[in-house]
Amino acid sequence: MRADNEATFSQLLQHPVETIDSMRSAGVGLLRLSRRDAEDLVLMWASRAAQEDEVVSTTIRILAALMRTSEGARQLSSVLWEVFPWVQFLPSNDLGEFAREFVEVARATSDLHNPAPLVQLISEWRHTAEVHADPVLYEVLARSVEDHGSVMVPGVVA
Repeated sequence: MRADNEATFSQLLQHPVETIDSMRSAGVGLLRLSRRDAEDLVLMWASRAAQEDEVVSTTIRILAALMRTSEGARQLSSVLWEVFPWVQFLPSNDLGEFAREFVEVARATSDLHNPAPLVQLISEWRHTAEVHADPVLYEVLARSVEDHGSVMVPGVVA
């Protein structure tokens, strides 16, 4: 976001008309509101939010359509190398799985208007790639673990 798209939350509270006018004059339809003791907020025109939703859902539908054919799925997998360079450390079958899961979760998050599950999926696959990139870590995590049976749930001592 450019500096002319920024204001403080206090400015909005103290001078709402002027602050909104500055948002209008910036011409991009959004304004970042910085707050001293909390996460920043973004204020945007409802029409811009609707446009962004349309762009995201259309892009996701295109990706989903690509995944329906083997050629499209192969192309999407190859594009992932550019978007997420760390996929080079994933085994080839995992790369296809990541592409499939990415599109499925992206469609679901678009319907929910909540990107958190997709961000989580990307993080999980990135960590998987980190394990495959580190032979020592991979060996430790790939070792079979001896099962020692059930574990009793600890009771509360009165």
